Amino acid sequence: MLDSQKFSSPSDAAPVLTVVQHQDSVPLGLLAEALPGMQLRVVRPDAGEALPDADRLDGLVVLGGTMSVRDVQDHPWLTAERELLDAAVAQGVPTLAVCLGAQQLAVARGGQVEVGAPTGPERGVIEVRMRPDAAADPVLGPVVAGLGRDVPAPSMHSDAITALPPEATWLASSQQYPFQAFRLGSAVGVQFHPEADEATMRRWAVAEGQDPEVLTAGYQPNAEALARLVAELGAAFVAQVVDRTRLAVR
Repeated sequence: MLDSQKFSSPSDAAPVLTVVQHQDSVPLGLLAEALPGMQLRVVRPDAGEALPDADRLDGLVVLGGTMSVRDVQDHPWLTAERELLDAAVAQGVPTLAVCLGAQQLAVARGGQVEVGAPTGPERGVIEVRMRPDAAADPVLGPVVAGLGRDVPAPSMHSDAITALPPEATWLASSQQYPFQAFRLGSAVGVQFHPEADEATMRRWAVAEGQDPEVLTAGYQPNAEALARLVAELGAAFVAQVVDRTRLAVR
């Protein structure tokens, strides 16, 4: 494990947001500009970098990837990542888990993920329907306030969460898959990709042998709403990190 002291910000510095990135093709993307006032530290377990301890982390983001939660033989760090997510929730660390990150969060706390889910891949700009509890959520609440109950969002996954952990609050669904967002204490998981811009989605389409024009067809018609989604979500998550940091130094 990395020394957690290196990942914790002193009281007079901006909070440190630790970002776990799994591969080059799935970066922080648009979220990098939507997290104002944060010091961003990227950790690459796929490149052999050790994951940090949850102790004294200011905030945590776990991104997506093409591997599945079961690929522990090829990616043994997946197990340590689940342990990190479990500890982050236990210690109240503000955490944003995206796509694979959300699946890892669900499994870490007792949920279930199906690899190659039977209703097939969910690709492109989809409609995410926010459930009633989302309006009061500290991260998704501002999204609901700004965009309403039905929110366009980029998506790219074949695996799916099929059962939430017992203590989770179910926050959003889509027509194809029910568990698009959920909360576990200090952590929020989203199956969709708020960080993905159109160019990123085009690269994903090519990598998967899909027509990039088809996969990104919904991006420009929803460009304003997609920009607002990442801005509202990012600002609300930053507020959680800042609030916790202030409490920690009192």
